[in-house]
Amino acid sequence: MDEDTRYEAVRSRDARFDGAFFFAVETTGIYCRPSCPAVTPKRRNVRFFRTAAAAQGSGFRACRRCRPDAVPGSAEWNVRADVVGRAVRLIGDGVVDREGVGGLADRLGYSARQVQRQLTAELGAGPVALARAQRAHTARTLLQTTELPVTEIAFASGFASVRQFNDTIRAVYATTPSGLREAAPGGRGARRGSPAAGIPLRLAHRGPYQARPVFDLLEREAVPGVEEVTGSAGARTYRRTLRLPYGHAVVAVEERGGTTTASSGAHPGGWLETRLRLTDPRDLTTAVQRLRRLFDLDADPYAVDERLAADPRLAPLVVARPGLRSPGAADPAEAAVRALTGSADAERLVQRYGKTLDAPSGSLTHLFPEPAVLAGAEPDGSLGALATALADGTVRLDPGADRDDAEAALRALPGMGPAVVATIRVRALGDPDVAPPGLDVPDHWRPWRSYAVRHLLLQGELRN
Repeated sequence: MDEDTRYEAVRSRDARFDGAFFFAVETTGIYCRPSCPAVTPKRRNVRFFRTAAAAQGSGFRACRRCRPDAVPGSAEWNVRADVVGRAVRLIGDGVVDREGVGGLADRLGYSARQVQRQLTAELGAGPVALARAQRAHTARTLLQTTELPVTEIAFASGFASVRQFNDTIRAVYATTPSGLREAAPGGRGARRGSPAAGIPLRLAHRGPYQARPVFDLLEREAVPGVEEVTGSAGARTYRRTLRLPYGHAVVAVEERGGTTTASSGAHPGGWLETRLRLTDPRDLTTAVQRLRRLFDLDADPYAVDERLAADPRLAPLVVARPGLRSPGAADPAEAAVRALTGSADAERLVQRYGKTLDAPSGSLTHLFPEPAVLAGAEPDGSLGALATALADGTVRLDPGADRDDAEAALRALPGMGPAVVATIRVRALGDPDVAPPGLDVPDHWRPWRSYAVRHLLLQGELRN
């Protein structure tokens, strides 16, 4: 998009581009999402940025009205397989906070200077700035949804010191942490989550969202002890345990969600109501990003539907299910094991080797076993080979993994048929452009073949 096109999107308050770019107003010092309901600024006063971090780095603070830090992520990073796309996915998973820029560079196979140069050239912000913007958003979330003390929130958000935390909040939101907490809906009297009850969140998505097929799939695949789906269609809740870098979580996501509409009335968006019960608040950012991948919340349904609707075979399916998603995985290694073994054997693995929770949460009693545990317990056969490769890094499925390299490594393992590898590529690696082996897929479905396959599966034209 050129800048004139971006300005037209701002002028029409087009929510399709929330998260794809940001605009800032030089006369106010504020940056916004394209669908901000405020009066449209004059073109000469507007600057455009690829990321919130770039806007913040140029001295602009976040709009309190449209909350640009809460937009869905750009769908571009789901599609792109280059170093910039992989880096953005890793930063979203919290790698810079846990391992620093050096750890990020090592995972990407580049020097820290090369990563800094490429991200800055394309996004207007380097890895530290991108991670800082993410930390600020995490801090705002904790301040406005929990009763945690401010000092605990500073370190839980990934800041190295309380001073750094205070300075960042002032720079990004033009207020103090206490002021930001009081600015939450309901102010001082707002009901907030406790660590025991969990952190209430709204996971935003752009455009229409077909929740029913996603929850149908999760209910059909649920592994007892690790997952459960309760309620009836249209009002279900998906709950699961989740292993995270600092601890674990029990998460709950509701099928019924709120829906908001841009003031133009043309481009609806919405959210999924979520509650996270974390054993360590430092895992909030990572947990949120993994749920976003599981529910495919950063997808661009407008781009997907426009491309697929141009095909006569798919057009009626797109009309029937606008905004259909291609679910990913909350734990890529777990998804790979389950793709190989199937749900029944996965339940056996959970009961034998999964770590038992200190206290059950309803029917949730275990964490899915780690690859190293499986490799030691059942070293033989295809499961042992896969678990060993995941444990020693021969196969990498993290958000920054090179998808082609991962597929090649998987194919080299015994018992990994093409269909299993394709499933792992779609679910564990979040690849939006995978066709089942043996299926003649038109090139014009690219780069959204995974979504086309979902349409065909739901229509009964393909079998799982």
